[in-house]
Amino acid sequence: MTEALGFDGKVAIITGAGGGLGRQHALLMASRGALVVVNDLGGAVDGTGSDKGAADKVVDEIKALGGEAVADTNSVATAEGGAAIVQSALDAFGTVDIVINNAGILRDKAFHNMDESLVNPVFDVHLKGAFNVTGPAFRVMREKGYGRIISTSSAAGIFGNFGQANYGAAKMGLVGFTRVLAVEGARFNIAANAIAPIALTRMTEDLLGDLGQKLQPDYVAPLVTFLAHESCDATGRMFSVGGGRVAEVFIGECQGFTDANLSPELVRDNWSTICDRDGYAVPAQIAEETKMFVDALR
Repeated sequence: MTEALGFDGKVAIITGAGGGLGRQHALLMASRGALVVVNDLGGAVDGTGSDKGAADKVVDEIKALGGEAVADTNSVATAEGGAAIVQSALDAFGTVDIVINNAGILRDKAFHNMDESLVNPVFDVHLKGAFNVTGPAFRVMREKGYGRIISTSSAAGIFGNFGQANYGAAKMGLVGFTRVLAVEGARFNIAANAIAPIALTRMTEDLLGDLGQKLQPDYVAPLVTFLAHESCDATGRMFSVGGGRVAEVFIGECQGFTDANLSPELVRDNWSTICDRDGYAVPAQIAEETKMFVDALR
């Protein structure tokens, strides 16, 4: 029998943990010894309103199972809220080891009908929210020489989905965010990864129909728990997860076509070579992608 993954008092901040995916992350990690800050504003799916009982209920569940947790109801959408969330971890447990950026809202609309009232709040929670919480936590991790960061991206951002230009842009922004944190955190033993989950939550129940019963949120927590563990050395990577399936998603680059006298006509005439996916590469960071150019131009 393989050894179980335990967290031995590691401190985890989980945003949006009052229900859905975040609640499952919190319950699983707490059951394995993590000290959890359960953050949730308790708002509606579109981000309006608040219910300060959502986080407290999850804390009560964790404590009833013998775990340790504290509730936090600050909003991720402001720098002040993000700093306060991290301060909650420091006040309760003295440090931060893990950040799981899970908080999210939806304001879907076809792009031609989308205005800033639908864009800004989604960016504020998903993308800026990750900056607001991870920033102060990253400084703690950098100082101590250890950290694990998992951000919740989405197939809507990676692959595209109708009516979600705001959400998709924010979610793909988290991929870039993750890749940069992986580069900057490497020398400090800070790993950063992104997940693209599909699960039945209040944000997806209208979309999934009957399939939703096979996509319960608890299927996502095992991957998040592994990525958050000290034994996991993956960093700067993306994973699709749902219904018991886990698969890496990657951004590849074709070998392409090179000509020092490149013209629009040469682009047209060599389009099939430009788009030929045989022998593609998967750069881990910009230096590796730049090397592809250097090698091609020599």
